[in-house]
Amino acid sequence: MTLEEARAPEALLFECVAGSHAYGTSHAGSDIDLRGVFIAPQQFLYGLTTIEQVSDATNDETYYELGRFIDLLVKNNPNILELLFMPDDCIRFRDPLMDRIGAEAVLSRRCEASFAGYAMAQIRKARGLNKKISNPMEGPRRPAVSFCYVVEGQGSVPLLEWLGSKGYRQDRCGVVDVPRMRDVHAIFYDEGGDLGYRGVFCSHDATEITFSSVGRDAVPVAWMQFNRDAYRRYCREYAEYQDWLKHRNEDRYRTNTEHGRNYDSKNLMHTFRLLAMAEEIATEGLLKVRRPDAVELMRIRAGEFEYEELIARAEEKVVRIGELFAASDLPEEPDRVALEGVLVEMREVLYARRRRA
Repeated sequence: MTLEEARAPEALLFECVAGSHAYGTSHAGSDIDLRGVFIAPQQFLYGLTTIEQVSDATNDETYYELGRFIDLLVKNNPNILELLFMPDDCIRFRDPLMDRIGAEAVLSRRCEASFAGYAMAQIRKARGLNKKISNPMEGPRRPAVSFCYVVEGQGSVPLLEWLGSKGYRQDRCGVVDVPRMRDVHAIFYDEGGDLGYRGVFCSHDATEITFSSVGRDAVPVAWMQFNRDAYRRYCREYAEYQDWLKHRNEDRYRTNTEHGRNYDSKNLMHTFRLLAMAEEIATEGLLKVRRPDAVELMRIRAGEFEYEELIARAEEKVVRIGELFAASDLPEEPDRVALEGVLVEMREVLYARRRRA
């Protein structure tokens, strides 16, 4: 299905402006996020084709099929729960049938895991981005040879430094494995260049050591260790950094660097929003989409706080939320039977309505 089909009058059940405009944290450059609920044609229930949701390329506009919407409500998904509590000024269309989905059947102690758990995921994401901003990896990727070290005295020196100090050429080295010693190798050197040694690495970009055939009586000139684990970790982080560079939101990145805190302030703003919502659910049994703490959230977005201070505050809130949910009179989980019954009733009414049209 397409977005146009999901928005068609015979399909659309609900549509609203979501995100920062709903939270009260928008600014002049904020995108308009649209969220909605639709019902798929009846044949989708009987055939092999299924549909859960449709979105545009940027996910700024996302519409959920009714069955998927109810399923995510059962899981207390934060983004989906918000749609039940949207401020009136954000709702563009609402079919009266949506009133059959009562909040009393949805909010539960499961919100602790979904909201606070999601917030903790945002914290981990913020930490990862903090590392990317504070430790840029924009230069060419380091070669594997830079992760090789030679034993010298009671310590070790980088292989390239050792080769330079000896006046050795890498391509005249012969390397053999040392049995029963992981990633430890013996180095032999061919002064005349006529023994057929293949070097330590066959090229600058090689990722694995090149091994040579060495005579039985040859004596190693050194012992080398290739820190393969560190090299693989570096390659993974380098690839992640390059992917982040390619896909990062430049306006958001500029905001994060301009305030000088070296963290994703928008990410942490959402962290505190989620934690505040979780606390309100536990204590008041409702979800406040339009944020009463919008001013504080915008201060976080503006980078007015130190990164470590925010992380410490967030972690304290997570502990507090756990205590509040433990004392809450909310049900353990949403009333799945009731919600499934509502789903069946709504489908019956909607498909009957289509047949009459």
